[in-house]
Order: sequence, then structure tokens, then C-alpha cells
Amino acid sequence: MRAWIDRDGCIACGLCPDICPEVFRMADDGYAEVHVDEVPEDAEEMAQEAADSCPVSVIHIEED
Repeated sequence: MRAWIDRDGCIACGLCPDICPEVFRMADDGYAEVHVDEVPEDAEEMAQEAADSCPVSVIHIEED
């Protein structure tokens, strides 16, 4: 499973790293980023929750 963020639409709310810090973090520019190549198996549910909770729907989760 992979996660990616359309950073052009990110509003830097910080919700995704609050929900799933194993996959998401706030970058130096203040916007969210994915910091792992593959979503760890034990974080898949939280990564999906972060995507579902994103207020601007810019987080995408894809199966490999």
C-alpha cells in the first residue's frame, strides 16, 4: 500500500500526521508530506483514516 498527497491542494492543517505519524509529517515548507515508501502494514488503517479525514481530500491511498 502506498500513500501520496496532492501537495498543491494541502492546507497544512496537520491532521494527517496527528492521525498517522508513521506515514505523514509536516515538511519544512509547512505542508504535509508522506515520509515512507510503503505504508507499514500495522499503519494501513490509520493511513486510510487520515485520507478519509482530510478536509480537502488530497491524500490518496493505493494498493500496490
